[in-house]
This record gives sequence, C-alpha cells and structure tokens, in this order.
Amino acid sequence: MQSISPETIYRGNYAWEKSLSQISKLTKSPLILGRGVHTNNLRNKIFIDLTNQNLSVNSANLQFDCCYEDISRVKEIILKNNHDSVIAAGGGKVLDSGKYIADCLNIPCISVPLSASTCAGWTALSNIYTKNGQFIKDVALRSCPKILVYDHKFIQTAPSRTLASGIADALAKWYESSITSSTIDDGLVQQAIQISRVLRDQLLIDGEKAFKGKFENPSWRNTVEACGLTAGLVGGIGGEKCRTAAAHAIHNAITQIITPNKFLHGEIVGVGLLLQLRLEEMKNNNKLADQSIKQLFVLMKKLNLPTTIAQLGINVFENNNLEKIANFTCRDKSEIHFLPFAIHKRDIVEVIANFEQQKIKT
Repeated sequence: MQSISPETIYRGNYAWEKSLSQISKLTKSPLILGRGVHTNNLRNKIFIDLTNQNLSVNSANLQFDCCYEDISRVKEIILKNNHDSVIAAGGGKVLDSGKYIADCLNIPCISVPLSASTCAGWTALSNIYTKNGQFIKDVALRSCPKILVYDHKFIQTAPSRTLASGIADALAKWYESSITSSTIDDGLVQQAIQISRVLRDQLLIDGEKAFKGKFENPSWRNTVEACGLTAGLVGGIGGEKCRTAAAHAIHNAITQIITPNKFLHGEIVGVGLLLQLRLEEMKNNNKLADQSIKQLFVLMKKLNLPTTIAQLGINVFENNNLEKIANFTCRDKSEIHFLPFAIHKRDIVEVIANFEQQKIKT
C-alpha cells in the first residue's frame, strides 16, 4: 500500500475559509492541536470559525515535541471527550503528533500548517522524539491527512526563519533520493526523483527572493508551496524507495546532543546535507560534490542558515560529541545505510572533524 497524498487539498489565500464546509461534513467534534505561543491567534481564529459552524470544539497544546508523553496525554483528552477528529495546526512537530494520534485512534486528521518549515502536513509519516527533542524513530502511518489546508495567509505570519528551514529540508529531497534510488527501475520512483530535481532548481532560483521579498509575489508562492506541498508529493509518489539518506541520518544524530538553543528540523538537515556531499566526495569519488557544496553554501548563507555543527551550538571536539554523533549516525537501522556505498563510524568522525575545521571557499 502507498499513501500518495491527502484526500483533499485547499491552498492559497483564504484556503481555511474555503475548507470549512468540507471540514464540517467530516467532523462534528474536533480537537485542535497546537503548541507555540506565536500561533495562538491563528488557533483562536480556527477555534472560533469551527464553533461558528456549530461544531463542538476543544483544544490542546503540546508541552514538548512529537513525543510519547504528549501523545499519550492528548489521546486521553480525545477519548475522554469523544472527539471524532484531530485538527493539527502548527509546525512539523504538531503536524506529526496530530497525524500519529489520529492514526492510533482511527479518526481523521486535518492538517493546517502554520509555516512552510516542512512537508509534514502532507505525508503519511511521523517522526517521534523524546521530550528533550532527541530523535527516536520514524513511524509510517496508514494514510496521509484526510484534508490539508495550506492557507497562504497563515503561512505569512510565520517567522522568516521557518521558511529558510523549509527550503533546506526540501532541497535535501533531490540530494538524498537521487543517490539512494538512482538505480531503481520503478517508473514512479524515477518520476519522483525528477520532480525533486525540478523542486531543487526552483528553490535555487526562487529561494532567496522568497526569503527576502514580499509575500505573495510569484517567488514566495512558488517557494512556500514547494516546501510544504511538492516536497511531500515526492515522498508520496516515490514511497519508501525515495529514501532519506545521510542528511537526515546526521540530523537524527545531532539531535541526540542536548543544547540550550533549539534549532529547526531543516536547519539541522541543511548541515547534514553539506556533510553528505562531503561523504560522497570522500567515499564515492563524486567530482561534482564540491561544486554542489559551494552552490548550497552561498544560498544557505543568504538564508541565514547554519552551515556547521558549531553554529548549531555544538562543539564536536568536546564531551565525546563527535563519537556520539558517529555512533548514532551509523546505528543498524540508520538511513545512512541507504547510501550505495558502505559508511563506517570512522568515516563520519573523519568527515565531520575535517568539515568543522575547514572554511569552505566560495
């Protein structure tokens, strides 16, 4: 079975208002799930609009990330109040939590992304973390959200940092899927890879203009929909064969190191992407990797994205951090092993140590 996309998608300005009649047919007692203080006003609007549709509405907030503690607590709220759907309104961790909870309880999920930071509003996948933000595992879900509401007016309220993070995460689709799936002769997988290539090109063309420009210009619209929609479509069409690789494996390892400042998913993935390309150069003799790094480095600097692990608040040469990252990156079920060449802990140690000590020349 392959879950390709949400059943119904509303996108553009006032997509939320356009979705209300469909939502009212699907649910009579929804739970609105959110988290951040920054998005309180939007969730209040969602609450009021649903109440005006004569729905019995309740709300709950995550205390941490998409973690089992929060998931269990919210499930109890839903069961106690007989809610018949989850409306997940927020960033990736909220969307992943809402999808997972709905899947567990066999009720529909309606995803309402409030930023363009990830494609989590689209996918049939949830990333589970500890309450401290350490990655545990990916969980494949039975279906994508029933309804996806991608309202540009909502996305506009998000900090620009979330858009930069979304661009980095979406760029990884090409660099990871093209190397893990290039020899697969499944037509849909090959088509998904080509979509990810077009996605990459569009982000390289429009990403900086979207980040620095005005809302609702063509570059901004193209970029936010690339991050939130097209990136999800790549995984939907390609399925599990369009796998993540080193960029996400290194992201998952870096999250094991607790730091005072929290970084967004795509910000860490972006650093992992640069390291993946260094691995391809070192282990697979990829002559184009250095050129790709320089191209990405220029864009990432313009988007104010971190480009080293040190900029994520981690000194890899202290507290055995380098070995911790290498160990988790190379654990048995890691995505690092989807690369078409063998990777060992010593390779991760070497590439990170060299990367952290050098300055990339552009």
